[in-house]
Amino acid sequence: MAMQRSFAARPGDVVLASVPKSGTTWLKALIFATMVRAACPPASPAHPLRRLNPHDCVPLVDRLFAVGREAVLDALPSPRLMDPKDMVVSLWHFINRAQPDISLQEMFETVCEGTSNGGPFWDHILGYWRASNAEPSRVLFLTYEQMLQDPLDKVRKLAQFLGRPFSDTEEEAGVVAEIVELCSLENLKNLEVNKKGSQGVFFKFSHDSYFRNGVVGDWVNHLTPEMAKRLDAICEEKFRGSGFTF
Repeated sequence: MAMQRSFAARPGDVVLASVPKSGTTWLKALIFATMVRAACPPASPAHPLRRLNPHDCVPLVDRLFAVGREAVLDALPSPRLMDPKDMVVSLWHFINRAQPDISLQEMFETVCEGTSNGGPFWDHILGYWRASNAEPSRVLFLTYEQMLQDPLDKVRKLAQFLGRPFSDTEEEAGVVAEIVELCSLENLKNLEVNKKGSQGVFFKFSHDSYFRNGVVGDWVNHLTPEMAKRLDAICEEKFRGSGFTF
């Protein structure tokens, strides 16, 4: 509520708005590394991402609007910055670190009913999908699967969208590949800063909980065929006629 009352976007703001546990930490790291690459070269041993968790480099908005901190965002300079079956499994693993009594079945039900953290994922996706079609210069729509398939291409697309395209000199120097490597799941999860410590407003989540396996299709090891069929049916119904498919 504090955010709804107080937040006013400014020209140049970059808002990362993703469904929880759909590649948020990875994309945040990529955006940060792309935006600050002139001051902080990705190959530098002193790069902020090598000593800070991505969510400390760019705090979550709900942390900025925690009790007694409603004015913090105004003091910051601009920019302020998955197939649902995989998402529900990732969300369960994440929430389970803070609330181990929640079963996968319970988490699955909240996602299907639209009562999980963040609300109905289909409303979130459709809202930004339609906005990206209506105003492609202001809303960039990416899926985790697309990013994983060709991260170099998607980072170039991201930089272009952010108004920070890579120069020929940067391309020749391999800066794009350096950013992808710096922000890779394997690299981030093996950094000491992401092996210890925690953060959170209402629940404390360990830094290592933000990095699981990043594998597309891992849901087959957790969901029953009936659960998968039910979630697919929900997606088919909710996205029918929108032009969006996973």
